[in-house]
Amino acid sequence: MAILLSLHSHPPKPPQHPSAPKPTSLTIPISITSIITKRDFILKTAVLGFISIPLQNPLVQCLAEPSPPAKPALSGIANTKSWFQFYGDGFSIRVPPQFEDIMEPEDFNAGLSLYGDKAKPKTFAARFASSDGSEVLSVLIRPTNQLKITFLEAQDITDLGSLKDAAKLFVPGGATLYYARTIKIKEDEGFRTYYFYEFGRFEQHVALVATVNSGKAIVAGATAPQSKWTDDGVKLRSAAISLTLL
Repeated sequence: MAILLSLHSHPPKPPQHPSAPKPTSLTIPISITSIITKRDFILKTAVLGFISIPLQNPLVQCLAEPSPPAKPALSGIANTKSWFQFYGDGFSIRVPPQFEDIMEPEDFNAGLSLYGDKAKPKTFAARFASSDGSEVLSVLIRPTNQLKITFLEAQDITDLGSLKDAAKLFVPGGATLYYARTIKIKEDEGFRTYYFYEFGRFEQHVALVATVNSGKAIVAGATAPQSKWTDDGVKLRSAAISLTLL
């Protein structure tokens, strides 16, 4: 059964007349791989140019229906060096200017157990929003065995499958996938793989980056209404792509 993790400040209402951008099939170049150094990634975040995250959900509807190529979603990445850098549990992420921390008190207390009681898992590892709450940047951390049953502890996101296969885990059923790409980041001990997905669902547009480390999936998602993506998409996409493991 799918587990939905909302990235909104307020859940979106289903649209009466959706006007999402024209979908692009997963058969478009999802195998393209970008390789950069961690230093360049952190300083420039110029590698490429969450409504909800379901676990084990049916793949997006556009998978089996090829369509004419749409305009690439990754048309721009902002330089995030001057942005505030948030450090979380094993990760860091750049936060867009004017975004505020909206973590709830229970999110900070989650993960603690009292007198042997089972600890409540944290919903979010980090959460920020624009002043009007319509644009949200979130980070979630989940054990990989909650996404996919494996005998060995996942050490890289490729252990969960290919870019195309992992879309079943990170892209909600019924969403329209605009773009997908593999990113490889140079680290001291080799390369770290990140999966990037950009998609629309209802009237929301989402940029999502996922990676794996020591049996945990770290997922960053930036979401905004479709009507705001034209103006703020580069900023939100850049925030999601700035996710870095520590």
